[in-house]
Amino acid sequence: MALDPDRFRAVLGRFASGVTILTVRDADGTDHGMTVSAFCSVSLSPPLVLACIDKTADMYDLLERASYFGISILAEGQEALSRRFAEPSPETEGGRFEGVGFSRGDSGVALLDDALAHMECRRLKRHDAGDHGVYLGEVETATYGTDRPLLYYRGGYAQMER
Repeated sequence: MALDPDRFRAVLGRFASGVTILTVRDADGTDHGMTVSAFCSVSLSPPLVLACIDKTADMYDLLERASYFGISILAEGQEALSRRFAEPSPETEGGRFEGVGFSRGDSGVALLDDALAHMECRRLKRHDAGDHGVYLGEVETATYGTDRPLLYYRGGYAQMER
């Protein structure tokens, strides 16, 4: 018996997750980014992470061509950034990045200002998994701050109480 997709979504919504912005820079030097909550660590040695990207998202093909991607783990006050990068990219010159502060990592990817933590990852491979691609990356640089994380729970944003 197949599990009803709505029920599965409701069950998965009970799992609180952090919120990240995944970024890439294309061959033309244009920055692209999207909100990703399906992100986790895989290994400490070597340092590996994964991000799951819907096959219909623009980022799916961009990641396939990218050598590196950036991860900015959002802090509790960055809900507006999460929402901005979750929406379709605006048709403006700077796209989602217009007016958003960021710095360039060693690999050239955008790392968002005031994020709780940053990672630069060398893209290793993609595994197909249903309607998503699971992108595996080796973390080459990582930094962190002391703020609290932005959380996503049951379809909305939350903050830690402790």
